[in-house]
Amino acid sequence: MKVRVITAIVALIIFVPLLVIGKLPLLILTLMMGVVAVGEILRMKHSFFVSTEAFISFIGVIAMILPNSFWHGIPFIKSAHVVFYILAFLMLLNTVIVRNHFNFDDAGALMLAMLYIGTGFHYFYQARGVGLATVMFGMLIVWITDSGAYIVGRAIGKHKLAPKISPNKTWEGSIGGSVVAVLVVPTLFSLFGWLPNYNLFELLGIAILLSIAGQFGDLIESGFKRHYGVKDSGNILPGHGGILDRFDSMLIVMPLMALLEMLG
Repeated sequence: MKVRVITAIVALIIFVPLLVIGKLPLLILTLMMGVVAVGEILRMKHSFFVSTEAFISFIGVIAMILPNSFWHGIPFIKSAHVVFYILAFLMLLNTVIVRNHFNFDDAGALMLAMLYIGTGFHYFYQARGVGLATVMFGMLIVWITDSGAYIVGRAIGKHKLAPKISPNKTWEGSIGGSVVAVLVVPTLFSLFGWLPNYNLFELLGIAILLSIAGQFGDLIESGFKRHYGVKDSGNILPGHGGILDRFDSMLIVMPLMALLEMLG
């Protein structure tokens, strides 16, 4: 527990100021987190970090994270999706070149990882570009849902939510975490006028969707950890696991905020 607390304090000391500053410092941090997250996928798959597929994966996640404005003026490339298509072709070509060591399933897993991780972090950075209040709304929904689910689940949890994927999660904890987040975050933001374009009822509706989606994000990551037979996605955050362990919900919540047109 001591290691976990110390790691959380150090991480917040680094993360929060960069989140407040935004712009290039936050973009660099976001790119680094994306690369580490893809590295965690490679590690779970027992793939070499120095390999063609790893190089393609790292370039791909960076391309997906970069803001849309980065691609303006670059000949023949109008968006990250063009780069992704090229890299996907190279990934598939790699299955032909080294078919005994890298197959179609491997290529599919890494291409999905590039898309899933890259898109999530892309919209995280875009949310900060809209405003600190916007990105904090999504992150607070995730954090409070997670903390509330843990506390309520420990106190009264009896019915398993997904025992084959995440045996410690309960329906009571899941519902309790969402209730706490949905009551606290929209009320706080509405009271202080931090998202003036939305009224309380709109924030409540959005919060419900984000809280549920965030929990699905957690279960998705638990699912592929169980598939690969690992407890944590990585060990870069002692006591907390890896980047995917900490940002799994956010990778789903931030794109959903974009779909809900909260990011412009």
